[in-house]
Amino acid sequence: MKEKLTDFVINNFGFLPPELIVIIVSAMPILELRGGLPLAYGFYEFSFWKSFSLSLFGNFLPIIPLLLLFQPLSNWMLRFNWYGKLYNWLYNRTLKKSGNVEKYGAVGLVLFTAVPIPTTGAYIACVAATIFSIRFRYAVIAITTGIFIAGLMIGLLSYSAF
Repeated sequence: MKEKLTDFVINNFGFLPPELIVIIVSAMPILELRGGLPLAYGFYEFSFWKSFSLSLFGNFLPIIPLLLLFQPLSNWMLRFNWYGKLYNWLYNRTLKKSGNVEKYGAVGLVLFTAVPIPTTGAYIACVAATIFSIRFRYAVIAITTGIFIAGLMIGLLSYSAF
């Protein structure tokens, strides 16, 4: 598995500095720091704190733009049929996964973001914050705290695995 990852990274992103690759992977939806941190620590063999910092930074990058732009862009894009279907799917999926956010607000958002399983990261947390009208400041703090907790958990798992 490590050889396939090595080949993929070198063949497609070898021209970029390793630190930037980790930041980009950590900023990507679905992967987020759950992909960036093991990449940094296991593949590039960065120190724990360097891996943690780069992944945290990368995962934080999209939070503010998503919180500020998701609703206005969605309102504008809803005039397209294909986006309406995508939005309804995302909305229903977020509602199904975010019971704690609805119940506990920003504290639930921390828990939602911190759980290191697929579809519970910062991207969906931003959508949940928008859907449940959590104030911007509280949403940023909650999602950042959740990312930090998830990063510690993933970091410890990566550290013990490598």
